[in-house]
Amino acid sequence: MADDIILETRGLVKEFKGFVAVNDVSIGVRRGQIHALIGPNGAGKTTFFNLLTKFLIPTRGTILFNGHDITAEKPAQVARRGIVRSFQISATFPHLSVLENVRIALQRSTGMSYHFWRSEKSLSQLNGRAMALLETVGLENFSNTLAVELAYGRKRALEIATTLATEPELMLLDEPTQGMGHEDVDRVTQLIKKVGANRTILMVEHNMNVVSSIADTISVLQRGQVIAEGPYNVVSTNPQVLEAYMGSTEAELEGGHGH
Repeated sequence: MADDIILETRGLVKEFKGFVAVNDVSIGVRRGQIHALIGPNGAGKTTFFNLLTKFLIPTRGTILFNGHDITAEKPAQVARRGIVRSFQISATFPHLSVLENVRIALQRSTGMSYHFWRSEKSLSQLNGRAMALLETVGLENFSNTLAVELAYGRKRALEIATTLATEPELMLLDEPTQGMGHEDVDRVTQLIKKVGANRTILMVEHNMNVVSSIADTISVLQRGQVIAEGPYNVVSTNPQVLEAYMGSTEAELEGGHGH
């Protein structure tokens, strides 16, 4: 069974001047799953993500990726291993087209990075792959649109496409549906489900409807600690989880009021 764990944290702790943001968190993410991290504001979800991508160094504890101890590695090393956080490299070029954005992401992953002076011919070799990625995320009809002109939900789709271009082994999504209207939430949720069909995704998400419909495993954080873990039907009926969401009733949790 242990072979199935792609990412594992053991006793992860992050303290900021006496405040413990992440407190002894041990989580195992299974290969091929969509694993969601939920919890009220201030629960330590973003700090935990920042520890995984090495934007922060843990106070104590260990992070293992494919069995390798990556606790002391730098952000670039971790990215090269295949842990890629969407939206950290996102829609970097608002005034380039959707296609050009994906092509640049492909250039990065093929080691051709930033050779803007390269001939149009060598770049057009990447067009086929870029268009295939745009089809994956449902943006094939927007290839010539400037990134800045995309609607919010489609910007997210473009960010997912540029992340996919790096062929991540583990994709980290930080609040992918934040600030979206209902229609965009549905579209992006379906997109994550589709993209997650053949890769591993760890996501921080507030919206319970999203989590309940696509997550295989859910870890609930409160005050920096994991208070529950399992599939949605187990986690959503856990009294401690219900209490953590401001004494929410079960109906509220099911209603998915992810503010």
